[in-house]
Amino acid sequence: MLQIRLHGRGGQGVVTAAEMLSLAAFLEGHFAQAFPSFGSERTGAPVVAYARIDDKDIRTHEPILKPNAVVVQDRTLLSALDVFAGLTEDGYAIINSADDPKVIVPELVERLPKGHVLTVPATDFAMQKIGRPLPGAPMLAALAAATNVFDLNSVQKSFQTRYPGKVGDANAETAALAYNYIKDKIKEA
Repeated sequence: MLQIRLHGRGGQGVVTAAEMLSLAAFLEGHFAQAFPSFGSERTGAPVVAYARIDDKDIRTHEPILKPNAVVVQDRTLLSALDVFAGLTEDGYAIINSADDPKVIVPELVERLPKGHVLTVPATDFAMQKIGRPLPGAPMLAALAAATNVFDLNSVQKSFQTRYPGKVGDANAETAALAYNYIKDKIKEA
């Protein structure tokens, strides 16, 4: 079972990203679930959402304390919370940033296997194609590129299903940018 914890701030679409992640997995025939954890429920407040993907029925519904992957949609949370708490020793960390992971989380780069800590300028990609700072689609595509548990087409289709028309297509374009960006980074590593 792949267990993912998504961190971000209210208004960034963290809960939607978890839902789209579960839909992408479902489209590929996996069992999946997604659920949020809210604090103050206001724009800008830290938000956590969870997703699970498995090839068999998922019976557990508790928060994920030992994730296999952590997706951080807002880099400012790195200094505010321990977003990587419980991350498994072979886990993945995907961070929304244009900076090299060795610069922003050097201790994590040293602890996890090579290529498991990745940064992607998801907000930049979203601004280019959507015109709003909504990093969900590119972050999920980056996770897909890193883990190979689900594919780019499923991420794109999940957003296009939820948001038919121009919005869904713009999210699909941001997903492709991030997916290719991460695949290139992995080749370089």
